[in-house]
Amino acid sequence: MTLTYDAILSAAARLKGHIERTPCRHSRTLSEITGAEVWVKFENLQFTAAYKERGALNMLLTLGENARKRGVIAASAGNHSQGLAYHAARLGIPVTIVMPSTTPFMKVRQTRAFGAEVVLDGDGYDDASTYALKLCEERDLVYVHPFNDVEVMAGQGTVALEMLEDVPDLEVLPVPIGGGGLIAGVATAAKHIKPEISVIGVEPAMYPSFSAKMRRLRAGGQAGGATIAEGIAVKQVGEASYAIARPLIDDVLLIEEPFFESAIALYCNVEKTVAEGAGAASLAALLAYPERFRGKRCGLILTGGNIDTRLLASVLTRELVRDHRLVSLRIIGDDRPGLLANVSRIIGDHGANIVEVAHNRLALDVPAKGAEFDIMIETRDAEHTEEIMASLRQAGYPPRTV
Repeated sequence: MTLTYDAILSAAARLKGHIERTPCRHSRTLSEITGAEVWVKFENLQFTAAYKERGALNMLLTLGENARKRGVIAASAGNHSQGLAYHAARLGIPVTIVMPSTTPFMKVRQTRAFGAEVVLDGDGYDDASTYALKLCEERDLVYVHPFNDVEVMAGQGTVALEMLEDVPDLEVLPVPIGGGGLIAGVATAAKHIKPEISVIGVEPAMYPSFSAKMRRLRAGGQAGGATIAEGIAVKQVGEASYAIARPLIDDVLLIEEPFFESAIALYCNVEKTVAEGAGAASLAALLAYPERFRGKRCGLILTGGNIDTRLLASVLTRELVRDHRLVSLRIIGDDRPGLLANVSRIIGDHGANIVEVAHNRLALDVPAKGAEFDIMIETRDAEHTEEIMASLRQAGYPPRTV
């Protein structure tokens, strides 16, 4: 299976007018934070909020009349399922999506809302994929693989065409790797247009499928864990996508979880846009390896924005803790009237906000006539927090962080 630049150009012609031509914008603030010159390709602005529409739709548009009547099937719990379901329904093609039985109900509901028949089976993607292939044979359907298909890869490669058309002098493209379809398409297009451009893969440290294969290790044995970048949490990279991408990429970087969280928070706070964990992977790479990208013109693909709202809220709150802007202080003092009022006044005088107070008189490490307070405060930054703690110590209420 081979992927050519002409195939990507053909995909771009097919997709024109059917998907969003998303903007690729310079981010002055992200550039200042990372030390690189950052342009962001906002694929979260697609109708289903992810780039996966490109490959799914290109595959559908290449089908003959007979195949369209028979219908298509795929296994996916994420963006591929929604992109395929939406465009198949729009084109009048019957579509079946097999999702793991553990798939969040919200994703099941969204996929059904796009017009797909949803079948729940298995504990994970591998089980769902096995069952989808069985149904495909039984029902004589067309299987649309989420990444290991040349037409899907060609569709994903159109992202790079648009980026280099908008910003021809890009020097580095850090690209998320799950099954490898996106990086195969992007690297094929980018290296043809600009051979000197650097294409760097980005994987969660928990799921080093591509890098393990590069080192001739058994990827499945290396992978596992609850990553926030579940969209690229793939145990085995596609054989075809790997074969196409491997000669074209310059390196693969492994990213630990805190950098994904920080990248999600930065997109929200700086760019005022929503990114899922996998969608923020390229920015996470700049945060984790700043020296690799410093001073270089980097094109980041924000691949998707489908993140659970509770998870997003948790990530943003955790980032406040990480930046020492949300701090829990423990104060132990005499249990006498006015203690909490005095502490509150000191915090208020410094312009901080008290978020929560927990009062514990029963802790055995506190004197019987004493009191223990856990006070959660919101501050401007770590320096502001230290100023408040110094004032509390000076007033006779020495705090410690918990």
